[in-house]
Amino acid sequence: MEETRRKIWAQYAFLLLACCFFSQLYATSDVKFYESFDEAFDGRWIVSDKEEYSGVWKHAKSEGHDDYGLLVSEKARKYAIVKELDNVVDLKDGTVVLQYEVRLQDGLECGGAYIKYLRPQEAGWTAKGFDNESPYTIMFGPDKCGATNKVHFILKHKNPKSGEYVEHHLKFPPSVPADKLTHVYTAVLKPDNDVLILVDGEEKKKANFLSSDDFEPPLIPAETIPDPEDKKPEDWDERAKIPDPDAKKPDDWDEDAPMEIEDEEAEKPEGWLDDEPEDVDDPEATKPEDWDDDEDGEWEAPKVDNPKCAEAPGCGEWKRPMIRNPAYKGKWHAPLIDNPNYKGIWKPRDIPNPDYFELDKPNFEPIAAIGIEIWTMQDGILFDNILIASDEKVAESYRKTAWKPKFDVEKEKQKAEEEAESGGLKGYQKVVFDLLYKVAGVPFLGEHKAKVLDLLEKAEKQPNITVGVVVSVVVVVFSVLLKLIFGGKKQQQPARASAEPEKTDGAETSTSNSQAAEEKEEQSEDAAAAPRRRTRRDN
Repeated sequence: MEETRRKIWAQYAFLLLACCFFSQLYATSDVKFYESFDEAFDGRWIVSDKEEYSGVWKHAKSEGHDDYGLLVSEKARKYAIVKELDNVVDLKDGTVVLQYEVRLQDGLECGGAYIKYLRPQEAGWTAKGFDNESPYTIMFGPDKCGATNKVHFILKHKNPKSGEYVEHHLKFPPSVPADKLTHVYTAVLKPDNDVLILVDGEEKKKANFLSSDDFEPPLIPAETIPDPEDKKPEDWDERAKIPDPDAKKPDDWDEDAPMEIEDEEAEKPEGWLDDEPEDVDDPEATKPEDWDDDEDGEWEAPKVDNPKCAEAPGCGEWKRPMIRNPAYKGKWHAPLIDNPNYKGIWKPRDIPNPDYFELDKPNFEPIAAIGIEIWTMQDGILFDNILIASDEKVAESYRKTAWKPKFDVEKEKQKAEEEAESGGLKGYQKVVFDLLYKVAGVPFLGEHKAKVLDLLEKAEKQPNITVGVVVSVVVVVFSVLLKLIFGGKKQQQPARASAEPEKTDGAETSTSNSQAAEEKEEQSEDAAAAPRRRTRRDN
């Protein structure tokens, strides 16, 4: 009996081992290519011999991890490196997943971090001669410079009629994450002609290879095209509206009348100082001891606001303010009417497209090698865990085991750094407080500034009351604005002060001029050290 029981358990153990073996064998068969860069890449990856690719690749650890990757080590360089696959990957049957990790350790201001999936060498390239012209099937990955900010997906497809290879770009691709964390990029090519673009395992774009809405130019040309031989008739009128030929300019229409005229009813404010200049030599300024009249020219004291003007409505020559001319009408134009000869916008007739062809599936070229050929102004770009698989679940498992643990560590470190930089405040709170401190610095708050600053200091110590502080600051600022707008306009003005911009400035700016004089007084010491004329020495 005991012997029988042992035999049964032995059979169970054998079946279990067999299942594990075959499941592992199945999973391995789904992996067409994988590179972890745990070992040095020398001898396995070939660096291009082309002179222009002077950037040095390094086998280096990802910052903060023991995990190695392929590192772009120098700024402002071109890089090219290639790895030939042991077995060519066919894209025509079943699902194919392209996936890899990139970490922009120093950010990415201008450069690429994409991968080219190359056609077999029979297409006309060599590993040592790998360059920008080496024929590829797919180009995939992040690229950012200037207005460009996207995760590329480009298919190079052979036109069955012309035999030419055409680049078809994915429309509206996702943007590149703007941080220094490790991100994993995934492209899933499905047998139903769909392609999915994932960033960090999240689907960012779904497209169809055969849809003209998803690729530019579309893989399948339009059935019809505008006839290049068709010409617009000479008598074709595309004007929907025309000037009324029967309209006449009114006799009283003065096209030469100016838009603005002097306000004849305006009067010079009482106390205006006609003989006083708006600015005068700074009486406290002194000629620098090292000033050389021969080399520097004649020294002139810097100018400051005339203090007499601060106590008067204004200084210098008074001029009447300008007001809108009631007689102004501008140039006369005949009114528009419907064009009786309007035929619509002309376009050439459509004819059958001689280059049109039908396609059930893209004619994918196989992948025989993986190449990284980039130009970048940044260093610190780290490539890792490059995978080609035939099962989405396999790619997902690699994301969970190879990428996610690193990303989580980096995310926590970034969060801690942000909190440390903001004095314990959360990122959004730091932005809010930076803005509030700028608001507190506006000049018109006056005596209320101390109150606003006191509120902000309390809120920084108690971040949970941020919302209340924002509301309080808004109330204070709004109240001050209302007081300024509706509570401080009663000044001694002539009868038509509202229509006299210059006059109003003179009457209402006595207070602001006093403030300006005080500000100028504080700046006079700096101004005295910056004389206007240093002609020869400056030259």
